[in-house]
Amino acid sequence: MRIVVTVKLVPDLNAPKSIDPSTKRLVRTGMETVLNPYDEYALEAALQLREKVGGETTVTLLSMVPESSKETLRKALAMGADDAVVLSDPAFDGSDVSMTSRALALALKKLGFDLVISGGLTDDGATGGVPGAIAEHLGVPGLTNARKIDVESGALRAQRETDSGYQVVHAPLPALVSVTMAIGEPRYASLKGIMGAKKKTIATLSASDIGFDAKPKTELLRFAPPPARTKARVVEAKDGAEGARAVFDFLRERKLA
Repeated sequence: MRIVVTVKLVPDLNAPKSIDPSTKRLVRTGMETVLNPYDEYALEAALQLREKVGGETTVTLLSMVPESSKETLRKALAMGADDAVVLSDPAFDGSDVSMTSRALALALKKLGFDLVISGGLTDDGATGGVPGAIAEHLGVPGLTNARKIDVESGALRAQRETDSGYQVVHAPLPALVSVTMAIGEPRYASLKGIMGAKKKTIATLSASDIGFDAKPKTELLRFAPPPARTKARVVEAKDGAEGARAVFDFLRERKLA
């Protein structure tokens, strides 16, 4: 069984950030990048499943990163993944959800897979749209918000989190599933894992390797820093009805109601 985990490298939350006014993109030069925390849970889910299924089950990482940043994936390899594949090409610059999902789907078709596991969100964009879009491009079932996954008789079984509990859902393989942090705390890399990760393969695929020719569908027209916060307005109301009226009037003044 081949499990592929999609992972993303994101800017360190504590690093200072700036936007290039000409490209309207985040300036990543010199900025430290880290493994997206939500994807660490996806990797943990894959490693747990490999331990259950056994046999010749493998876990491959798939990421779209600049060639200069691919060594950051060694952390995920040290946690237990078998190998990694990165998409690296200037053609991927400025990728939005549409471009990213299409590129990853094309790469998955080239690699082959039985199960794709993704984190539910990313620390930078946080759209949550990529996993579902990948499943759509691949034409496979897409299960979301899974807190537990198993493979039984060649089919995927998942507990899907809801507002009131969880649903038990099934899907035939191949399939894609996105997981929540309830899947289990990501394991720490052992010294043996860290040493072994140095020898594991990180292969590179270009846009032409996967037949990619898409263009972004999202265009950022302008950006600006948020306005300075003004002094709060304090309203004293004699009862709930008067307080509700004051809130409504405040929203109406700003054309929000």
